Amino acid sequence: MIYLREKLEELEAAILAPYALLSKNSRGRLHPENESRSRTAFQRDRDRIIHTTAFRRLEYKTQVFVFYEGDHYRTRLTHTLEVAQLGRSIARGLGANEDLAEAICLAHDLGHAPFGHAGEHALNIMMADHGGFNHNTQSYRVVTELENRYPGFRGLNLTYETREGMLKHETDYDQSEATEYEPDKRASVEAQIANVADEMAYNAHDLDDGLRAGLFTPRDLEELDIWRLLIETIPIKWNGQPFDDIARRGIIRELIGACVVDVVTTTSKVLEDNKLDSPLAVQQYDGNVVGYSPEMGRMVRQLKDYLYENMYRHYRLVRMQVKAERFVAALFEAYVAEPGMLPMKTQQQLENLPVERVVCDYIAGMTDRYALEEWEKLFDPYRNA
Repeated sequence: MIYLREKLEELEAAILAPYALLSKNSRGRLHPENESRSRTAFQRDRDRIIHTTAFRRLEYKTQVFVFYEGDHYRTRLTHTLEVAQLGRSIARGLGANEDLAEAICLAHDLGHAPFGHAGEHALNIMMADHGGFNHNTQSYRVVTELENRYPGFRGLNLTYETREGMLKHETDYDQSEATEYEPDKRASVEAQIANVADEMAYNAHDLDDGLRAGLFTPRDLEELDIWRLLIETIPIKWNGQPFDDIARRGIIRELIGACVVDVVTTTSKVLEDNKLDSPLAVQQYDGNVVGYSPEMGRMVRQLKDYLYENMYRHYRLVRMQVKAERFVAALFEAYVAEPGMLPMKTQQQLENLPVERVVCDYIAGMTDRYALEEWEKLFDPYRNA
């Protein structure tokens, strides 16, 4: 049997939950196009996102550790892939649309600046009088304006549902405005899944990377309720013996598994108890439906607070963040003062946009490595341009 788009749409309608968004019911794209013969609308969105320049650049953008700290720490790309994997797992468990959840997950960090949140903070300060900078909003600019891959339009021409999910992305650290996407309505269940998957991924991999980097030890983590719960469940009982890679990986697996099961179980109960039997019912519900149980939520909150104090505020990371902010600020000020130093292709954007926004877009698209090279070209007298 051949599974072309029409057959795939039939399968969605047959097996997905009533609150899932079906690709055949998409509200469409900004620019009319013939749909793919072999892929659903949301699968096509996913593929377009993966093939962007912005997606490839995530490989050399900071998650927590700058690239020169080591080859085995997470990057913005590996983070995005982990979010997408978790998003699909949760969507599958809830009968939601896996393809839509995956597309939103893959796109959620496309607009991130170099050097992680330090770069974002620096750009936001530089752009304070010019509309500010937010990586969620910048991700939306990437898929609607900045990627230039098609002859009839700028951007990727994604479906309404993917674009809405991107703009309604929210975590403790990310908030965006979605004034053009019915802001009185909640995000779809697929977009809410992407939100939780993002948080779940960075909690797990930051704990993993923090242990690997020696920013804290297993003994330090014994104050956390979730850590004590996890070490009781893993098959490897290290009990004071050297905490090796196998033990660490086992605990991270258990953490992810416990969080996924808790979210699926809790969310399913909310959906059933409140009879949320359509996408509209989910979006009109007074609160997000996808989330942890109160007890798991409490333990995850405790873990996040610990990571903030003992990892993100660790002196090694703070030093890197301060340096990164100086790099980004210096680049911004230099380009704004003399736009003639920008590449010719970038200078062409000055015909339609203020210089500050052009420079902001240019810097936000840089990888860490490229930003450092640009800084050397501008400020090292012995470096050729």
